[in-house]
Amino acid sequence: MSEKIVVVGGGLAGLSAAARLAHNGYQVTLLEKSPKLGGRAITIPMKGFNFNFGAHAIYARDISILSRLENEINLNVDWKNFSPSKAFYDMGTFTTPMPTTLEGMYKTKILDGSNKIRFGIEVMKTLANLERGEEGTPIGKYLDKEPAQVKDMFLTLASSNFFSNEPEKIPSPLFFHYYKRFFGNMAMGSHRKRAVSYIGGGWQAIVEAFAKIIEKNGGQIIPKEKVTRVITEGNRVTAIHGKENVYEADHFIFCVPPKECYNLFNETPYQHIFEEFTKYSPTIVVVYDIGLKEKIRSPFTYVYQKGERVFITDISYYDPTCIPEGGQLLQAIAYLNDDEIAENKADEKVATIETVYDKHFPGWREQLVAKRLSKKAIVQEIKCINDQRLMPTKFYSLSNAHFAGDWCQGEGQLSELSFTSAYQVTSHIMKKNTTQEHN
Repeated sequence: MSEKIVVVGGGLAGLSAAARLAHNGYQVTLLEKSPKLGGRAITIPMKGFNFNFGAHAIYARDISILSRLENEINLNVDWKNFSPSKAFYDMGTFTTPMPTTLEGMYKTKILDGSNKIRFGIEVMKTLANLERGEEGTPIGKYLDKEPAQVKDMFLTLASSNFFSNEPEKIPSPLFFHYYKRFFGNMAMGSHRKRAVSYIGGGWQAIVEAFAKIIEKNGGQIIPKEKVTRVITEGNRVTAIHGKENVYEADHFIFCVPPKECYNLFNETPYQHIFEEFTKYSPTIVVVYDIGLKEKIRSPFTYVYQKGERVFITDISYYDPTCIPEGGQLLQAIAYLNDDEIAENKADEKVATIETVYDKHFPGWREQLVAKRLSKKAIVQEIKCINDQRLMPTKFYSLSNAHFAGDWCQGEGQLSELSFTSAYQVTSHIMKKNTTQEHN
C-alpha cells in the first residue's frame, strides 16, 4: 500500500512536491488556506492584461528543476527564451549591452579591455572551483582584491540575480556556489546556453499544470483549508488539524514560511527549532507593472538602471498571452533594503521607476490602460545576506516532517529555492521508501 503524504501550502514548493509524489504513486493530499493555488506566484487578470507577481523567469533553465520535471512527470512548460541581445545596462549617460554572453562581454562598455580579460579569468576560476569565498566574509569584502571595475561587475550581476540593492552583504561562499552553477550553464562549447527563460502563460500556467498532474494521479487538493495545529508523538508528526478535519499521514511536508511553522508547532516540544528563522528579514521590492494600449517600440526588452538599481522587463515580448491584441505589458522592479523600508522610501522608488519608464518607454502615460503597484512585495522570505541562513528541509529531531519553500536550503534564489527544496524533500521520501521496500 502506498504511503500517505499531506502537503501544507499550495505555493510553488507545495505544488511541485505534491505533483512529483502523486505521479510516483503516493497518496497525496494538499491543503491550501487560500481559495486559489500558487501562493505568491499568482497571475492577476485586469482589463485584458495578466499581471504576474514577479517576473516568471527561471535562471539556468537547462539545469532547473522544472526542466527535470518535464521529463520525470510530464510537466508541460511553454518556455520563452530570454534575448541577451536586447538586454542593456543604463549607466546614466549611456546604455551598454549586458555581458551575459561572449558577444555581450565583447561589446559592453561597463568593463575596459584589460578588465574584460580579468573578469573572464575570474569566471573561469569560479567554474574551476578555485574561487569559493571564505566563511564569515561577505562578497563585497572578499572582492576588495579585484580591480574596481571587476568588483562592480560582480556586484551588479548579484544585485539582479539576488534581487538585492545590498549585494555586497551576500556571503561569499554562497555567491561563488551560485555563480559556479550559473556560469556553468552558459559554459562555452556547451549546448546549455539559456541563462534565463520565461514561462508562457505566466505562473498560472505552471500552477494549473501541477494541479492537473496531482489530480490526474489520484491526489486531492483542498483549498480554503487552514491548518491550525500540529500533533506530535515522540519524534513524529502524527496529525494536523484543519478547520474541521484531522489529517493523518506517513509524511508531512510543510511548505509554509517559518513564522507559520512556529505557530503551528506551538503545542509541541519542537516550536523552538523554528524561532531563529522567524527573526530574519525577507527580500522586499517595489513592483510596478503597467499595461499599455499600444506597444511602445524600444531596442530593449530588459534594461537595468544601474545607479538606482531598477530593472524593467518587457514581459509581453516574451509572453504575448499576457496582453490583449496590440498591447504591451512592462514590469519594473526596484530593490529595497531594511533602512529604506524603515524610512518608508517606497514612494521615492515609485517615482524613480516612473522616471526610468519615461526615459526608455516615452509616451507610456498616454498609453496606460491598467497598472499593478506593490510597494512592499516579498519575493523571498529569508534574504541571503550576512548571517541570515536558510532553513533546513529536514530537522534531526522530526523524523517524518519535511520543509520546502524559498526560505529553505536549496539551489539558486527566489522560485529556484522553492523548486529545489521541494525536489530534495521528495527525493528523500522516495529514497527512504525504496530502501524500506528492499529491506
